[in-house]
Amino acid sequence: MASNSAEQVVRDFVARVKPEAPALELDTPLYADGVGLDSLEAAELSATLEDELGSDPFTSDEMPQTLRDILAFYAEVAVEA
Repeated sequence: MASNSAEQVVRDFVARVKPEAPALELDTPLYADGVGLDSLEAAELSATLEDELGSDPFTSDEMPQTLRDILAFYAEVAVEA
């Protein structure tokens, strides 16, 4: 359940801040040659996910690189809850 809303939060965020970005697939890089988020936008996405879902994959051991990484984080959080 949380992963669906996490996916929607990320997709809405990317559509708002990077409307020119390529289509966001599960393995599209969030940075550089992918969506092209910069550090400020990544921080904003982190805060948005925290506000919407109560936890933030950007504070885990590894910085998420793709939408798949973000969804895996929330799937793991749901299992631990």
